[in-house]
Amino acid sequence: MTELPRAEADPVAFIRRETVVAAPPLVPEIRLHLATEITPIWQATETTLAHEGLPPPYWAFAWPGGQALARTILDDPAIVAGKCVLDFAAGSGLVAIAAAKAGARSVAAAEIDKFAASAIALNAALNGVTVPVTLDDVVGTTSPWDLVLAGDVCYERPMAERVTAWLRTLVRQGIEVLMGDPGRSYLPPSGLQLVTRHRVPTSLELEDRTERDTAIWRLLSE
Repeated sequence: MTELPRAEADPVAFIRRETVVAAPPLVPEIRLHLATEITPIWQATETTLAHEGLPPPYWAFAWPGGQALARTILDDPAIVAGKCVLDFAAGSGLVAIAAAKAGARSVAAAEIDKFAASAIALNAALNGVTVPVTLDDVVGTTSPWDLVLAGDVCYERPMAERVTAWLRTLVRQGIEVLMGDPGRSYLPPSGLQLVTRHRVPTSLELEDRTERDTAIWRLLSE
């Protein structure tokens, strides 16, 4: 992969240069711009885009929680049918795309990484759907959604605690929240209702095993 000049920090050019179009193993119906290896794109982000102050390129991978959520939605479209849906911390936009394809009334993605926002737009176009993206930090805001979907958000304690507290507030307001989680360390120990499980093929570059048992949880108010 070729490093972009610092002045050319164009998200679309970077994404096209550093990824290939491929389908996640659990969701072959959906194509995404994905990295084939973790190290080159991580290094490209650090060397080419460090001056942008961007987080690591999480958007370039289809994480187990997102794959499991997308698979669940595609297998049971009634989960999203007719609903206003938010894909929170959307990354590649995989879950939002699945919701759009499954018949959600409207779908939006929330991401604070502008390169992720561009990846979501590119990935949505690949799959013939439109997914508006907000770059605002929506945590703590009042929800206009009927359903919030969150995959792999419990891997760091501060984020997990902050996000879970907000999501429980939404649940108390009558909004459904589904979380996809492959056993991350900071998943809440209680206040969860199991919906289903999936075995998600994974890469040893990203995970500590070649398959993750990934649960879909309905978050409860307490």
